[in-house]
Amino acid sequence: MSHAGLHQSYFFGIQNIQTCEYGFAEWIGPLVGSQSNWSWLGSLGNYPLVHLTLRKRRYQPQLDSKSYKHQVIYEIFASSIRHIPGPVYTLLTRLPLKYYTLTGRRLHWIHALHEQYGPIVRISPREIAVADPESFAAIHRIGSGFTKSAWYDTIPEGIFAMREPKAHAQRRKLFARAFSATELRANWEDTVRDKVERAVEKIQGEAMEHGEVDVMKWWTLMATDIIGHLSFGESFEMLEIGRKTEYMDVLESALINTNIRTELPLLHAIVTFLPIPSIQAFVNANEYLYSYGSRAVTNLRNQSGNAANLFGTMLATLESEISSEKGSSLVPLTDHQVQLEAGNLILAGSDTTAVTLTYLVWAVLKNPDLQRRLEEEVAGLPERFDDLTAEKLPLLEAVINETLRLYGAAPGGLPRSVPKGGATLSGYYIPEDFVVETQAYTIHRNANIFPDPLKFDESRFLDPQKRTRAEKNMFTPFGAGSRICIGMHLARTELRLATAMMEMENFFLISPKSHTCKVVL
Repeated sequence: MSHAGLHQSYFFGIQNIQTCEYGFAEWIGPLVGSQSNWSWLGSLGNYPLVHLTLRKRRYQPQLDSKSYKHQVIYEIFASSIRHIPGPVYTLLTRLPLKYYTLTGRRLHWIHALHEQYGPIVRISPREIAVADPESFAAIHRIGSGFTKSAWYDTIPEGIFAMREPKAHAQRRKLFARAFSATELRANWEDTVRDKVERAVEKIQGEAMEHGEVDVMKWWTLMATDIIGHLSFGESFEMLEIGRKTEYMDVLESALINTNIRTELPLLHAIVTFLPIPSIQAFVNANEYLYSYGSRAVTNLRNQSGNAANLFGTMLATLESEISSEKGSSLVPLTDHQVQLEAGNLILAGSDTTAVTLTYLVWAVLKNPDLQRRLEEEVAGLPERFDDLTAEKLPLLEAVINETLRLYGAAPGGLPRSVPKGGATLSGYYIPEDFVVETQAYTIHRNANIFPDPLKFDESRFLDPQKRTRAEKNMFTPFGAGSRICIGMHLARTELRLATAMMEMENFFLISPKSHTCKVVL
């Protein structure tokens, strides 16, 4: 069969499931037609795996090895980002980046490239990773023009995924009051505290009964119960039953499903047609997750004001603005938007807090002197201390910050589209519509910013006067600029209360026979 015949047969199959203009040029020969999208293997933000700038809808039925080599050479020298450091293969294909994304090693691979090539490195034909402070600030400062990349279009639209700056600013203003430290303490601290206390009791009880306890399990149940209560107006009660509910199983499936859908969209589309119940449950996990958000709507309608859930505070904010003399430019959320946002909050606020707390426990227990000093500090707290009091403990705050620096749960890339006219970053010009990304994992391991960066050293956060401007500006565990994590105050409240209560109530040691974070009394 000729190259053209092969290409046509594959292309016919793709057309049948209504995907658009995908070629298989890397194996069969270049499709002579715009860029080959390669979405049968998926693409992050629909960026081409193989970047080919060719004429439209004609074929090269004969492409010998010599011609192919010439084409490869042409692509290398014709690329508008060929001058940016990076492996040669990243001029031709996105496959390595996709592989490391799917295997959960993306940030480690990019970090290794930074160590080899420097603060700016090409990671695919249309994506560049940047890690120097000046470029980070240029990308993430408010009004920079760098907007969230097309990758976010693969996520149901909400405050996290909204790309248009004005629309996002309006939505964020609606959320801001509900997620402020003041509002959280006034309306939800008792709820958070009760669930933290219950988690610590469960950790202690299981350690006494079984000799050891997996803290990650209980932190996950705790964090999910908290964000579930705040988002939906009712708890999942997983702390009470001591295990994950069906919703948590769906949540975990949804996270994997989202990754497959964004990276392997054609495979995902094909799988959706398989009439196998377990597969259908997996591919429809996201829909189930967001449909569950109807409970947030129901509870919001059945209760008034802040008592319902976080969306009650948002509604109160809107009503307050409307009744003011100036009126309001805010747009109220539809019931469907409340459903989506509630689901988004669950996705963002469960595993992240649990992972950070687990690393914190592990880091403290590995250092007996630090454990002793932290226990002494929290011992001075009153029995019914509040979050504001805990926030004033310098060592507790330093331990939390150092955990967030070294083991933060959101260390990966923040992809942004280069604005119109292009931009110069790290001394290199990058054309418009290319994608640049920064990752906290690399920024937080920069020895020029954080001396001895791989060492867990809480003392770097103990004296604010000794911290350099770069240390302050580049400590970004929750992101930066106008897109900084809306839930960071809630996360910090959970981290403070959980750490303080655990250190007050128990003396734990790391289990010597476990590679997970299991602790013993």
